[in-house]
Amino acid sequence: MPDSSSASSRAANEEPIIVVEHVHKSVSDSTGTLDILRDIDFRLMPGESAAIVGASGSGKSTLLSIIAGLDTPTRGTVRLGGQDLFALGEDERAALRGQEMGFVFQSFQLMGNLTALENVMLPLELSGDRNARVRAREMLVRVGLGERLGHYPKVLSGGEQQRVALARAFVVQPAVLLADEPTGSLDFATGETIMQLMFELNREQGTTLVMVTHDRSIAARCGRRIVIEAGRVVDAG
Repeated sequence: MPDSSSASSRAANEEPIIVVEHVHKSVSDSTGTLDILRDIDFRLMPGESAAIVGASGSGKSTLLSIIAGLDTPTRGTVRLGGQDLFALGEDERAALRGQEMGFVFQSFQLMGNLTALENVMLPLELSGDRNARVRAREMLVRVGLGERLGHYPKVLSGGEQQRVALARAFVVQPAVLLADEPTGSLDFATGETIMQLMFELNREQGTTLVMVTHDRSIAARCGRRIVIEAGRVVDAG
């Protein structure tokens, strides 16, 4: 049973939030050309949750980077909310990411010189939010870290650091959350807690969740599974 509601509750005229059209990615070196992604094509509606799954080296993390506009396709199009990402310059893509996307990584990617509260405040401050401290505090309380606001990452457990990362990602209320193996460095029990929290926030905020994972049980909890083999989508159901 997926943890996130999907197509049944969407209005018939609702537009997709993510459209990936005929995306190819190739790299070349002295030995020739390697095709990493081949004609990737799918779309996701607002509020959906999707797991991108496949063997190591299948291209799933490259696809996530292209959806984020952090990597560019050799050819093809990615649209976020109707906007063609690769019709924008790098600065414009970065601004769009800041407004519309949140990110959660396996390695947490926290700023070591900032407290938990300051880490969560950072994206709000960058957007000019005058209530950054209040909103960040509320989100940290929501993820169960109300007593750890002034702690630095080095004194937090892995699970606590990932909670901070979740709070930082969701505090801006992104249209899309991209997660790359978010439980990969956590033990099973801690990872289960983090995933439950991620799906709860996904439902509460209506955020579209796109996750790269090798864990079949996590993938099964998503509304969609996008299976990649040798750079091609073999199942997008």
